[in-house]
Amino acid sequence: MRKRMGYRSMAFALAAAGLLLAPAVGVAQTQGSERRQDRRDDRQDARETKQTGREDARDAKQECREGDESRSECRQQKRNIKQDSRQEAAEIKKND
Repeated sequence: MRKRMGYRSMAFALAAAGLLLAPAVGVAQTQGSERRQDRRDDRQDARETKQTGREDARDAKQECREGDESRSECRQQKRNIKQDSRQEAAEIKKND
């Protein structure tokens, strides 16, 4: 009978120790997953910014070609628009 009480109390002590340690591990994982999700959101926003910049650059080049400007001026205008969108995307990722 005494051995049973010893096993029961040991099992209870192990279960209690496990419950005390579990929340600490869960909190750490939640904070890490929040940071990862924030980084994912930032990367997605940066991708969308670059994509919008590419679309705007295409439209600007097309309008430029329809106008009286030279090819090199149109190409430079497109390049500047794309570079600006890349810079904005980099700033989005850095604002972590």
